[in-house]
Amino acid sequence: MKRSWSKMLGGFLLAPLLLNPAWGSGPPQPGTINYIEGQVSIGAQALTENSVGSAKLAAGQSLSTQSGRAELLLTPGIILRVNNNSSIPMVSPGLADTIMTLNKGRAIVEVNQIRPQNNIRIGENSASTQLEKAGLYDFDADRGLIRVFDGKAVVQLGGHQIEVKSGRQLSLNATGKLKSQKFDKTAYTDDFYRWASLRSSYLAEANVDAARRYAGASGFAPAVWYGDGWYWNPGFDAYTFIPGDGIFFDPFGWGFYSPWFAFGAPYFGYGYGGYHHQHFGPGYHPAYRPGGQSTAFVGHAHSGGAGSTGGFSRGSGFSAHGFSSGGGGFHGGGGGRGR
Repeated sequence: MKRSWSKMLGGFLLAPLLLNPAWGSGPPQPGTINYIEGQVSIGAQALTENSVGSAKLAAGQSLSTQSGRAELLLTPGIILRVNNNSSIPMVSPGLADTIMTLNKGRAIVEVNQIRPQNNIRIGENSASTQLEKAGLYDFDADRGLIRVFDGKAVVQLGGHQIEVKSGRQLSLNATGKLKSQKFDKTAYTDDFYRWASLRSSYLAEANVDAARRYAGASGFAPAVWYGDGWYWNPGFDAYTFIPGDGIFFDPFGWGFYSPWFAFGAPYFGYGYGGYHHQHFGPGYHPAYRPGGQSTAFVGHAHSGGAGSTGGFSRGSGFSAHGFSSGGGGFHGGGGGRGR
């Protein structure tokens, strides 16, 4: 039976919505889905691997997970990751005002770059938290907790403002005057935290591949370089962040390179007695943590600008395998699967 012209036309119109971006695609909007696993949906619409890179959470829409997890891009350099059995509506997907509300479950926000003009807020249990510095933030709506592994946040609740700095948490269910308290970071590096760190390591691999390509290491540049921001890497089926200059290390300790520094990746130890490289993997933790020795828990977002051999030489290592084809960390269907 022949298909009607209307059905064929509808299929042609629908096809671009189901395709992932390509090299040279424009920057994604805040709320773009960058990875899913398990049961994840926007409203009543279940997401699939084909949704990665194209599906966007618009204002008023809610992302929900059952037995599954998801990764969303916010403004350039800021990533929100959602745990199992969570619900988080998008209030405002604007670049200047990026606001979401965690109604249920848990979310981790990784802030690698934040500008003074950014108003990044996460609502939880009638509180509104503004993220003010690069760092790592943990929101738990089920327990009414806001935890700052690194960075600085200001929580607004009931006409009051409570400042929460690195290594402190705020319990929204506490009686009396709300005040942040110290917490043991090592006690909260649980399965969700480790998953977030692993996802960050995969994006760091994708960064090295993309940055080297934009620098012409493969003999061609895939598109026009427009400075720091999100860039789609089709070999990894994900957007990754490329800084505009130098190198920086995210809150988990993974290194992200600009195109002009990517030729040195994945090595560290340059200028300190030779080269060394490490392989990414679920059991590997970065060798670099600003201000201290290597640990399995969070470090600090750190930048090594042009000419900064300290930042360059002490950064995390990357596997030299699979950069041209998207291997060595993840490939296909949203990019979260190792070999």
